[in-house]
Amino acid sequence: MMQRNIWEKYNVAVPRYTSYPTVPDWNVRDFDPTEARVRWVREANTHGGFAMYIHLPFCESLCTYCGCNKRITKNHLVEQPYISTLLKEFAQHLKGLDENVQITGIHLGGGTPTFFAPENLRYLLENILQQPHVSPGEMYSFEAHPGNTTREHLQTLFDLGFRRLSLGVQDFDPKVQTAIHRFQTTEDVNRVCRQAREIGYTSINFDLIYGLPFQNETSFADTLQKTVELKPDRLAFYSYAHVPWTSPGQRAYDENDLPRPETKLLLHQMGRTAFLGAGYEDIGMDHFAFPNDGMFKDKENRMLHRNFMGYTHKRERIILGLGTSAISDVGGAYWQNEKKNEVYQKMIKAGESPVIKGHLIDEREKYAREIIQSIACYRKAEWNSDMQDWLEETGRETALAEMESDGLLIRLDYGLTLTEFGTTLLRNVCSVFDAYYPLLGEKMQNRSSQAI
Repeated sequence: MMQRNIWEKYNVAVPRYTSYPTVPDWNVRDFDPTEARVRWVREANTHGGFAMYIHLPFCESLCTYCGCNKRITKNHLVEQPYISTLLKEFAQHLKGLDENVQITGIHLGGGTPTFFAPENLRYLLENILQQPHVSPGEMYSFEAHPGNTTREHLQTLFDLGFRRLSLGVQDFDPKVQTAIHRFQTTEDVNRVCRQAREIGYTSINFDLIYGLPFQNETSFADTLQKTVELKPDRLAFYSYAHVPWTSPGQRAYDENDLPRPETKLLLHQMGRTAFLGAGYEDIGMDHFAFPNDGMFKDKENRMLHRNFMGYTHKRERIILGLGTSAISDVGGAYWQNEKKNEVYQKMIKAGESPVIKGHLIDEREKYAREIIQSIACYRKAEWNSDMQDWLEETGRETALAEMESDGLLIRLDYGLTLTEFGTTLLRNVCSVFDAYYPLLGEKMQNRSSQAI
């Protein structure tokens, strides 16, 4: 009973910390897109490479749970004009890059990347990889809908260097799938996994969500059983974020259709128990991986990093985002592209920068970001006397002491280590070092998902 009370205490809206500061706290008015371009070239050259996030926003139907930027259409004639625009945007960023700069990773996100025909994906990627100022890297991944991913998709992307595949499974139960308008059969998922492994993919990830409408203990146990039987190399196990004020599609069902808080907590605990029992390791922040997977090895070798693409390798610290709503991260600055597809394409066609907002990261924020990164990736952190003074002045030292009393962490001199229990509430511990986050979490209620 005591642990349940602690769950309830910390089950508040809290960021996932794919960046710090998080997007709502960016100092947009002080941001100059021209300076961003200069910073991007300098950082890419200094590091000798960069990762790319390419946003492919189109979907044939709306998944009502989804909070991503997407465009719903069955008209596949949109593919080639959008790809042409992506290549023009990429060309804008090539000026000034050194000849030895490498693309250290590519991630295709969406939307639904497999909405695009294999031949169009090949055209896009071959044109990017054949640019004179970049050379191929080694960490390429893409998101896929099990219901529309073909063997040709898998083979085409494999031939271009892709080795990691992320399948948006969410839930196997037909009633839940109907509510969220996300349809794929167990056979679809099994087929894609089998074909990917036959072709040579080395890492398959499943996205699963707990807290979806009509989920219950019985149906979710079946989803978990089917998942562990298919043995994906990685699992992203997300809490459903009910944010109908930003994702109107979520109004397709009533809040009364969602699991009660105590049921959602049970579903979360069922998932953790099933995954750990099947041999997965808890990476932290909703992620699990087999010990032979690259993500787990990165953590063991202290090469894990967290950014807008989730958990990645440290070499992917510099990210260039292409496409509508894509976010770039160059270490000292973040920026985001125009979110409306037609406006984005019009801006690129006119030779304009598509950037609509950004943030220059000051030294205090950089230091806090490193602490948050350390907690998110390694379950521990250390800090200097200046940070300790800030913790005490703002009352956050008291918050850490309370978290220690509640069993989330072990407090050290100018540092902390999470307990196993604290790992499941990792986001809450990170929030202590977030200068924009109020300790009681009130202003986050319309900005972030619940911790559990």
